[in-house]
Amino acid sequence: MKSLLRIQTKLALIGLVLVALVAVPATANGQKKARGQSAHATTLTRAETKQGEARLAEMGYGSGRNALTAFQKYEGREVTGKLNREELDAINNAPAPRAKDPGYRHIEVDLDRQVLLSIDDEGLVKKVVPVSTGSNKQYNEKGMSGLAYTPRGRFKIYAKISGWRESPLGLLYYPNYFSDGLAIHGNSSVPNTPASHGCIRVPNSTAIELFKQMPIGTILLIYDKQSFVPAKEWVTSR
Repeated sequence: MKSLLRIQTKLALIGLVLVALVAVPATANGQKKARGQSAHATTLTRAETKQGEARLAEMGYGSGRNALTAFQKYEGREVTGKLNREELDAINNAPAPRAKDPGYRHIEVDLDRQVLLSIDDEGLVKKVVPVSTGSNKQYNEKGMSGLAYTPRGRFKIYAKISGWRESPLGLLYYPNYFSDGLAIHGNSSVPNTPASHGCIRVPNSTAIELFKQMPIGTILLIYDKQSFVPAKEWVTSR
């Protein structure tokens, strides 16, 4: 009788071991499958990508990598330039950018966000572009020295040059001058943070379009959280 019980106990233990051996691969396969489904869920379809790009263009950010960069800068998000599901959800839920001083045609540069906004005659934002402004650091280059500072305040475009312009500190692409030789101009290097000598850099790909939107006399507002000067009185006094 005892011998029979021992045999039955051994058989039961063997059965438990076999069940465990079968269950482990099944669990591992289930985990792999779950991970695969999760990865698939975060991957955007072509239709979703196009929808996100269309929404960016509708809000004034344009197209391509600069559009997503401008959106991420304006919304205070991490600037990756990559469209994923999290960014798509943010794009779909975000309101269109609004002018700080609405109601008339002008250009705004938000130094905190590092973006330029082009506002039309009705006061609506028609274009948002990533920029890089003065680094606020001392520089000593090519026989020149000073503080790399972009001034705050209200200005008017007073001169423009079509094409390339060689300045003492580098090449400017389609520059629009607003103060003491400082300009909004195209540049091949537009970092996500302030890095210029004081000018307002925009991507070369957007320089010509912006050049056409800023005739001489265009009002330019440059501001941060601490300083903002409106310019509506300049419009009403014309």
